[in-house]
Amino acid sequence: MDKLLLTPVEAAQALGIGRSKVYELLRSGALASVRIDTCRRIPITALTSLVAQLADTSPERTAPGPASR
Repeated sequence: MDKLLLTPVEAAQALGIGRSKVYELLRSGALASVRIDTCRRIPITALTSLVAQLADTSPERTAPGPASR
């Protein structure tokens, strides 16, 4: 069975970013999490939501046009 909740370190590895950036996203509210006693865990759905939100807000990348003279 796949994990439903990840530690911040596991979430950072899954996103390909650093642990401190995950904590920054958690503090800003951009990345949702849950607490189980003293443990902070990040639902897989929160990661996919963050990635989808980032993809929607990032500018479209297009191939560069011909050089103007």
